[in-house]
Amino acid sequence: MSPVPGSGLAKGLAVTLRTMTRKTVTAQYPDTQPELPPRSRGVIGLFEENCTVCMLCARECPDWCIYIDSHKETVPPAAPGGRERSRNVLDRFAIDFSLCMYCGICIEVCPFDALFWSPEFEYAETDIHELTHERDRLREWMWTVPEPPALDPGAEEPKEIAAARRTAEKLAVQQTRQEEEGGAP
Repeated sequence: MSPVPGSGLAKGLAVTLRTMTRKTVTAQYPDTQPELPPRSRGVIGLFEENCTVCMLCARECPDWCIYIDSHKETVPPAAPGGRERSRNVLDRFAIDFSLCMYCGICIEVCPFDALFWSPEFEYAETDIHELTHERDRLREWMWTVPEPPALDPGAEEPKEIAAARRTAEKLAVQQTRQEEEGGAP
């Protein structure tokens, strides 16, 4: 059976009319900010005080978009008669977001929690060279990093906290016994 001429056009116009009569669901982005999920990936923030220049993030980055420069500095001994120590001092920490694929490997491998995801996504630039964020700019993104989610109330207490609590309770019991006996703590 041959199709009726113009039936496809009529179906298309019917879909268009149906869509035109519905309320729009488009969020007008610059006027209304989107509600992002709590773990959204925007830009990477650097907590410089935790960085020990171990270079794990730069080595594990599949895009090689993290640039780190450092130098060694001698630290005087902490106690008299001790030996001098050397430590790495961060000179440059930069991430080239024009190369970054936002995989998050650098954040996961950082053993000192120096890198964090920030939900900020509005950092477009007119010049591609300005997408390389140096450590000062990466530090500014730390202000936008949300607090970690609260622990699950039904979860068991971490071993370290449980051990510290037991020790504190034992010390409190010993102190109350000493006070009852009239002795000084």
